[in-house]
Amino acid sequence: MAPTPAGNRRTRVHVVSDVHGNARDLAGAGRGADALICLGDLVLFLDYADHSRGIFPDLFGVENADRLVELRTARRFAEARELGARLWAGIDGDRAAVIEGAVRKQYAELFAAFPTPTYATYGNVDMPPLWREYAGPGTRVLDGERVEIGGRVFGFVGGGLRTPMRTPYEISDEEYAAKVEAVGEVDVLCTHIPPEVPELVYDTVARRFERGSRALLEAIRRTRPRYALFGHVHQPLVRRMRIGATECVNVGHFAGTGQPWALEW
Repeated sequence: MAPTPAGNRRTRVHVVSDVHGNARDLAGAGRGADALICLGDLVLFLDYADHSRGIFPDLFGVENADRLVELRTARRFAEARELGARLWAGIDGDRAAVIEGAVRKQYAELFAAFPTPTYATYGNVDMPPLWREYAGPGTRVLDGERVEIGGRVFGFVGGGLRTPMRTPYEISDEEYAAKVEAVGEVDVLCTHIPPEVPELVYDTVARRFERGSRALLEAIRRTRPRYALFGHVHQPLVRRMRIGATECVNVGHFAGTGQPWALEW
């Protein structure tokens, strides 16, 4: 990482989201920047582009991963859950313990790759209770909180809203809205999920609308941050658009490209 900003020198931060197991590129994501920001989804349960990667195919094989993706893409969520239940019935040991063990293995590698300083918040597939064990002194975890970087105020809101996918860190609309409210007025609003705008929440490959936040959209319109940064939707219809005075940018492409998004001022 670059030295701490001083005087009138320009500040540069790199932003990543949806890392999904890409520890190799994460290790270099802060190179040339004063800070790295991570907007969550470190864990890789299942790679929709390569069904051989992730916790699910490691446990159940690629053929079952192919079938799960097929069902989810067709929005046949009940059948997808039935498939999962049948497969888990054949696994020795407690389901939660098996998943936690696999997640811990990924977290150990991913948190070790974070440069100093890193500011991070959770994604919907993350397991927040484990983060405090793996986040080193150079990584600050923020959720419903603010921090100043280079003279600008950044607000962080982690997690996702409830869906039929039932990922690990989905919360109610009311709980999410309370965190958005707690952040208040900031220069840069950093979240895992996007505001609820059709062009920003539609995934062109999965062929479905992901869940965005109405409270987040209203906060953007009301508080007018310079930027709203988010991920979650991997192949959005639109990666960047303005909402009033705010530049909204989807940075959720890190797993596939290995490239952070840069913000400089």
